[in-house]
Amino acid sequence: MSAQPNNRILHIPRRFSQDEWGGTEAVITNLCTAQLEIGMRPEIHTSLALSDTTQENFRGFPIYRYNYCYPFWGLSAEEKHQLDKKGGNLLSWPLYRALRRASDVRIFHAHVTKRTGASVLKAAKLARRPCVVTLHGNMFDVPKAEAEEVVASQQGHFEWGRIFGAYFGSRAMLDEVDAILCVGYSEYEKVKQALGEDRVYFLPNGVHPERFEANDTERSQARAELGFEPDSFIYGCISRLDPQKNQLLLIEAFAALAKQNPKAGLLICGPMTNAAYAAKLEAAAKASGFAERIRILPPVTPDTDEHRLRFAALDCFVLPSRHEPFGIVVLEAWAAGKPVIAADVGGLGRLVAHKETGLKFESGDVEALTTYMQQISTEPECRHALTQAAQAEVRRSYTWPQIAQQLETIYQQVEAKYQ
Repeated sequence: MSAQPNNRILHIPRRFSQDEWGGTEAVITNLCTAQLEIGMRPEIHTSLALSDTTQENFRGFPIYRYNYCYPFWGLSAEEKHQLDKKGGNLLSWPLYRALRRASDVRIFHAHVTKRTGASVLKAAKLARRPCVVTLHGNMFDVPKAEAEEVVASQQGHFEWGRIFGAYFGSRAMLDEVDAILCVGYSEYEKVKQALGEDRVYFLPNGVHPERFEANDTERSQARAELGFEPDSFIYGCISRLDPQKNQLLLIEAFAALAKQNPKAGLLICGPMTNAAYAAKLEAAAKASGFAERIRILPPVTPDTDEHRLRFAALDCFVLPSRHEPFGIVVLEAWAAGKPVIAADVGGLGRLVAHKETGLKFESGDVEALTTYMQQISTEPECRHALTQAAQAEVRRSYTWPQIAQQLETIYQQVEAKYQ
């Protein structure tokens, strides 16, 4: 675990799973890759949640995983699994010990708060090195109902781990960390209001546009492999199967649209973070009357041809989220040259410029969503204008090398305090 002095950057997420890939995994992977390219030594240190591999080399950087637990009495295996998938406040003393033993660390970069994030900060303090934390939309910008749903598995179980939270200083973490990075602008504004402006930065996600390019032959083959006719107009949502993403609304809008448009098809694809919600999606597709035109598929491996071709198969990308810190899949759809319809919530409100780089509707408004879906299918000039503007915006502001350089500037600013 040694590295050259001043080059070693430790990224610490709650979990990092190739089988349950989400936005956080995508962000950290691309940051690490960009940091490698400029001579840094990024590493990922995380828990064994949703993984059984303790150590591996992934795309040129190492990943170390450590044993963990949820410090609540009486949790069932299913409750633990659900906490693994989303939002679990885990405890990993082996991870903390590894961070304490780490030497020649330039930056401790947490991608988690609560107990684990606070343990990162404590290790950084003891090493007298900077600690920054990225908020991936999991604190200040989550609706109350969903926040309660995330911790529902813990309810009714005695929490014996509070002593560790006190030891690490969980409640004071955001007050004491050297910098707070927000991927979503809505959360950025809320954090500034709550904690002041001095240590808070807006650092959006990025994309590699060239990885989503596809030619007409590839597009036709991708559509055929999904079982759609060549002249189908395919709407799609490539994102987690989770109530947050609100694919149920998309199925409802599609059913209304499909009555008038016999060529319309729908693709829903992504990792399942909520089994009950995934079952509801399947039931809604069957009840829609257009099940033969709807595909609900498991995820594909990110940054592969299969992933690229899922986007290539689409004519329009739809993200009907109830809340969204940023919406990295919108960048991917833009890079693939697809017009985007998105709910006007959270980070999407700033990311998507209405009628310039996409179309936005009020979250939950099925009539507005249906109207925009119809407009996209019948107005090729609109599709062309939106995609041209969006692709230009991606290359101007959202490539990973640009984002990595912004992060490097922040690192240098926090390092100055330790010199």
